[in-house]
Amino acid sequence: MSVPRLQAAIRSLDQRILQLLNERAACVKTLGELRLAEGKPDVQLADEDRQLSDVAENATGPLGSNAIHNIFREIISGCRSLVKPVRVAYLGPQYTYSHLAALHRFGLQVEYVPVGTIAAVFEEVLRGHSQFGLVPLENSTDGRIADTLDMFTRQPARICGQVELEIHHALLARCARTEIREVYSRPQALSQCRNWLSKHLPAARLVEVTSTSTAAQLAMEKPGAAAIAAVQAGIHYGLDIIAENIEDNAGNTTRFAIIGGSASPRTGNDKTAIMFQLEHRPGTLAEAMSIFKKNKLNLTWIESFPVPGSRGAYYFFVELEGHESELRVRRAIAALQRKSLRLELLGSYPAVSPVAG
Repeated sequence: MSVPRLQAAIRSLDQRILQLLNERAACVKTLGELRLAEGKPDVQLADEDRQLSDVAENATGPLGSNAIHNIFREIISGCRSLVKPVRVAYLGPQYTYSHLAALHRFGLQVEYVPVGTIAAVFEEVLRGHSQFGLVPLENSTDGRIADTLDMFTRQPARICGQVELEIHHALLARCARTEIREVYSRPQALSQCRNWLSKHLPAARLVEVTSTSTAAQLAMEKPGAAAIAAVQAGIHYGLDIIAENIEDNAGNTTRFAIIGGSASPRTGNDKTAIMFQLEHRPGTLAEAMSIFKKNKLNLTWIESFPVPGSRGAYYFFVELEGHESELRVRRAIAALQRKSLRLELLGSYPAVSPVAG
């Protein structure tokens, strides 16, 4: 085909795509209004997760699954905004990894609320100021995020979804590598790049700050300073990319929990999170773990967290395969409840695959 004919074909296809987008938007708007009229949540993250998963799995053409995922995420985000404005709180400022994870999940057509602490994310949601909050739960290199677990023990909030983000760190600066005297970043990011830093910048002073975005801002302002942050933060602050993918673990990921919203319906590929406290005596944890084995439930995550003011006492966090509505999950929770001093069902949510950072 000639260039003019190809251009005409593209214009024609664009008009067809636009028509279909408007038809989809009208359906979403009507569906949301019906749900609100019935007293049901207008936003169902599980439905959106299923839609994104379906289109990504069926991406058999020239566009890869990641491109298809990003395109449909924005379609979903735009259609969602027609029903009701959505506010999402996250650990800010902009272009932190929490912000990037929120963008990957919710798209651009939401109101983002950057806050200074993980506790503030919980407060935003529990006080009803934001429908959803996004908090880091664990990192594949450094393990649990203690501040998040602490908040679940103090102010249990419902987990209704999750995002697993591939974390790729970049060294950002406005000077050459040989001129770098200080490297700023969050403690976790510095830890995840410790081997690279010791090999390539052994004389540089490592300085911990509250966020990777704050590090990027300092690198912009201070001569001889560099930051470890996401490439997107470097672009935002006008920094040069001195080196990319400097994390020591190539498979470095951080899992984020989405809190707030309503109970997530069963999808057939779900996980359930529980927090519980047992009596402090020999064998209680083994007895609790046997409940999951008896009900043939596979655990995908387990963490312990000290009970404040109680020496030797712990809260246990577990995540299992299955939905809270399933009979075997209900039986396990009921049996565990009878053995626990305290038990909180934190929620069920669809399992997801990691997304590129």
